[in-house]
Amino acid sequence: MPAGLRLVLAEDHALLRAGLIQLLEGNGFTILHAVDNAPALAHALLDPDADAAVLDVRLPPTQTDEGLRAAIAVREARPGFPVMVLSQYVEQLYARELLASGTGAVGYLLKDRVSDVAEFVDGVRRVAAGGTVLDPEVVATVMARRHDEPLDRLSPREREVLGLMAEGRSNAAIAAHLHVTEKAVAKHINGIFTKLDLPLDEDDHRRVRAVLAWLRV
Repeated sequence: MPAGLRLVLAEDHALLRAGLIQLLEGNGFTILHAVDNAPALAHALLDPDADAAVLDVRLPPTQTDEGLRAAIAVREARPGFPVMVLSQYVEQLYARELLASGTGAVGYLLKDRVSDVAEFVDGVRRVAAGGTVLDPEVVATVMARRHDEPLDRLSPREREVLGLMAEGRSNAAIAAHLHVTEKAVAKHINGIFTKLDLPLDEDDHRRVRAVLAWLRV
């Protein structure tokens, strides 16, 4: 992560916003703007000095999907702009919409995950570095519901690897979690790419497209 990565933070609950500011600044981030509503967020995201954003899905004035729409808009204006979205509940559609560009640098975490400071900070850093991070509860929810083509082509182990990829884990982290070698993980991932008909491209982009295929309903 670049030193002093400059963030736009959007959270309408004052105590949580203050807590996030303290947490992020204490871990080397710079809070460029901290806002509590959609109009202020739209203005803050225009700042060319902003390097990334951490946004609540629901913001005033309507408390529906202002944060999500702001995230999508800024990524259309600035392709690849890193955005971490926070949500109170598992809402699969939001994760899918964020991944739709297939370029990575996006994250979707439940707010409860913020209480695990190390995990949250690591997630923000991975997104800022161009990775994709999905909350493990989103992964578990989707895995429990998916029983259709083309995912039926995947073996149980490949589905497990794909779920861990969706959490933003590296090959090394997946290998450690599954107690296998990185070579075995690479083989499973190549199998996933082949079975999901993903053409040769940068591995990071294929990983994102694999996760998007897995999320699609």
